[in-house]
Amino acid sequence: MNGGFHLLPPAASAAAGRFDHLMLAVLLLIGIAGLSVMALIVYFSIRYRKGSRADRTHAPSQGRRIEEEWTFIPLLLFLAVFGWAAWEYTLLYRARPDAMPVFVVARQWMWKLEHVNGRREIDELHVPLGQPVRLVMTSQDVIHSFYVPAFRIKQDVVPGRYTTLWFTPTKTGEFHLFCAEYCGTDHAAMRGRIVVMHPDEFAAWMQSGQAQPGIAARGFELFRRHGCSGCHAAQSSVHAPDLNALLGRTVHLQDGRSLVADSAYIRDSILLPKKDVVAGYEPVMPSFAGQISEEDLFAIIEYIRSTGDRHARADQ
Repeated sequence: MNGGFHLLPPAASAAAGRFDHLMLAVLLLIGIAGLSVMALIVYFSIRYRKGSRADRTHAPSQGRRIEEEWTFIPLLLFLAVFGWAAWEYTLLYRARPDAMPVFVVARQWMWKLEHVNGRREIDELHVPLGQPVRLVMTSQDVIHSFYVPAFRIKQDVVPGRYTTLWFTPTKTGEFHLFCAEYCGTDHAAMRGRIVVMHPDEFAAWMQSGQAQPGIAARGFELFRRHGCSGCHAAQSSVHAPDLNALLGRTVHLQDGRSLVADSAYIRDSILLPKKDVVAGYEPVMPSFAGQISEEDLFAIIEYIRSTGDRHARADQ
């Protein structure tokens, strides 16, 4: 990060340049429209001021053509910019299938991040250059906001919900990570960094440090430790729903509704098991609210995802 004054922060993601062009187009359009109106007000105020020698004879009684032009030309321009912005917005939340998942838990006042191989980080995230990265995020306490100016991305991180965001870094180096939502006394100290590395350096970094089980393997251990396998395992004698290849599957509920099982559905089924009871089953599962952390919920969900890939990535 270079010092000195910059009109815009460095553009270090594939979408940053597009967002900059969109913002400049909006500013240019609004600026031209605003300055045009202001200039006409000033001109007419001087030209036709009281006591001026302006010819006021044969004043037109109507100006339908100029009214139509002034109404519809700016309208079409603004609609064009709106369509451009809407398209960019949809791209922002349609992650590429090959995006590398990273799981993020926000809490007062830190960012806790975990890679699929179990490597964990606090207040920093290492990612490879040119590799799409998909963040799956939730909050442990209050609303936070994941904001990286150099990538032009910002997404609220909400307790009780999973939000996603993705980006492709295009420059190596270190880039600021902020919380952009006031979250309490030490909000200003909730800062971190994104470290973009060359792919071979990133691969070496991922394998360095103390060996950790992958997030799905850790989820399997949690699945057993909390007694989930006692009811949901295939050989169990208890009548409970089959969780194999669950993500993306259509689930029929006791109240007649149907839904597609996603990460939020699994989370709710663990913490609020009586919310969406599967048809044909009794609501006898106990709640694990307060017993399983957000990081462990991510791990259990990834274990369930690993049991089948028929519906891979259909859940987000």
